[in-house]
Amino acid sequence: MTDLIDRPASSSPDADEVARRLIRRSDWVPCNSAFIDCRTPGSDRKSNYAFIGPGVSQNSNQYVNLTDPHGFNMGAAGMPNGVSNNLHLHFTAEVFINMGGEFLIRWGADGTEGEYLCTDGDIISVPTWAFRGFTNVGPDEGILLTILGHDVTGGIIWGPAVLREAESYGLHLTADNQLIDTVAGDVLPDDVALIKPMPQEQIDALEHWPAEQMLTRVVQPGDRRYSERGLLCQDLPGGGARLSLVIGYGMSEDRRAQPRLTEPHTFNVAWLKATPGEGVLRHRHDRTSVLMAKSGRWQVVLGDETVVLDPDDMLSVPQGAWRSFQLLEEAGTAAEAGTGELLVVNGGDDRVRLEWDDEVVRAAEQGGWVLDPNGYLAPAAVMRTATEDD
Repeated sequence: MTDLIDRPASSSPDADEVARRLIRRSDWVPCNSAFIDCRTPGSDRKSNYAFIGPGVSQNSNQYVNLTDPHGFNMGAAGMPNGVSNNLHLHFTAEVFINMGGEFLIRWGADGTEGEYLCTDGDIISVPTWAFRGFTNVGPDEGILLTILGHDVTGGIIWGPAVLREAESYGLHLTADNQLIDTVAGDVLPDDVALIKPMPQEQIDALEHWPAEQMLTRVVQPGDRRYSERGLLCQDLPGGGARLSLVIGYGMSEDRRAQPRLTEPHTFNVAWLKATPGEGVLRHRHDRTSVLMAKSGRWQVVLGDETVVLDPDDMLSVPQGAWRSFQLLEEAGTAAEAGTGELLVVNGGDDRVRLEWDDEVVRAAEQGGWVLDPNGYLAPAAVMRTATEDD
């Protein structure tokens, strides 16, 4: 069960609605006091961004670009070299997408159970109920995009040492996930309890994650497997984008495509790559959806409206809206030379069934391909010989 909500399908959003859902890189608004460790030396220069939903920010003044429920939250952490995000655990899924930089991700109750050097283009899904933290070890400021499961995440639990050190700097956290800053003049509440450190016996009972097991939850650029026939439009002019599943089966129409991770996240994640002039032809579906340009310039047509996404720009596509994607220009930062990359996040844990424009369906059939009753690509000649059950 996801947090998706029932809303009327919007087949052709107007210009104002598209503009409301467009989040350009220049629209990112940092919060430098989003968490209780914001004064801890080594953690006091990080920026928190909330793009889709508030995420787990503990600051009521955190700016959120788009508050509409999507069934998941999206945000980012921006950190200069040497800055750390301290150990904490999540109750719902947390996925990191490295949009540039080098981050040392560590996990375990004391952060010594294992570590992984996360580089540009990596995706890692950190298990729920496991302590994790990360440090920017690259030469420049890095960006980790984050996707969190559900609209309401339940907040986070900080490591005991993090809470104790924060208290020494006048920072406290209430049971309803609000940051109290006594140095800034906040008064400790009488009617809401303060968060206490997690009991050690409960920490000791947490599941352990050996490094080799955690690495099965990492997808590096070299691990991507792009379907040669993953979408109905792939053989048609302008429809030649290739799809690589990462989390969940998503909108793939390749019956043999396998994602790296299949466990429920309340969202699915895939990469699209294309050469200039190619993309995904006109289609729609009933799920929440967010597109983010990783490399290259992408043109997105929503109904009668057209948007161009530059790297780090993102767009929330309304449920039921007709949409198409096309790469206009490649970029030198793509994992594969001569291509552009688009990150696609759709709500829900099960498959996303696409409805294709009638012209796409006719052209694909003329080219020899249709969808079978299960929604997967099949030779048109074979399907013509099939007979319905009596």
